[in-house]
Amino acid sequence: MPPDFAHEREQMVRHQIEKRGITNSGVLNAMRTVPRHLFVPLEMREQAYADYPLPIGSDQTISQPYIVAFMTALLNLTGSEKVLEIGTGSGYQAAVLSLLAREVVTVEYLPALARSAGDTLRDLGYLNVTVHQGDGSLGWVDQAPYDAIMVTASAPKAPEPLLKQLKPEGRMVLPVGGRGVQWLELWQQENGIWLPEVSLPVAFVPLRGAFGWQDDHE
Repeated sequence: MPPDFAHEREQMVRHQIEKRGITNSGVLNAMRTVPRHLFVPLEMREQAYADYPLPIGSDQTISQPYIVAFMTALLNLTGSEKVLEIGTGSGYQAAVLSLLAREVVTVEYLPALARSAGDTLRDLGYLNVTVHQGDGSLGWVDQAPYDAIMVTASAPKAPEPLLKQLKPEGRMVLPVGGRGVQWLELWQQENGIWLPEVSLPVAFVPLRGAFGWQDDHE
């Protein structure tokens, strides 16, 4: 029988997430539940619960567990929300969100990753997640509006189409900045105006598309 890495998941939550101050019980339970090792390449499974991001192919990564938990906690989900995720990647973040929201709509720019993530999520039974392939910087207007939006790739600035697809009381978290290092921003409305709250420095792959980075030379 293949290992289920339950002990490694528990250690990940205790030492990487709880010790860094995340107390949201729903987020902690989701991180304990989702089999992260099944979202990484086979040769990376022994490292799946380590305290760093891992490559998943196509120059993309699966985020460090703490960053997954931190960004998820910022959305403050209660279980009734429709969430839009931009940058499906391996599908791991979508799986975590699916345990905390009513519905997850996720958009991946790269066709091969969209297919792979869709297969993995379906095979593991995350049936409230819908994977689309397309330009995530434009959002996914067909299923808008959204209660929350998470962007898992770095943008030069918050994409305007995403704010337009977010409900007035909604929350959006995304990394904003240049290549290499960005800052996580939490966007909410205050007196009818969208305003960002900046939290910690991060390093994400670039957001591709019309409202992201157009090519590697920008």
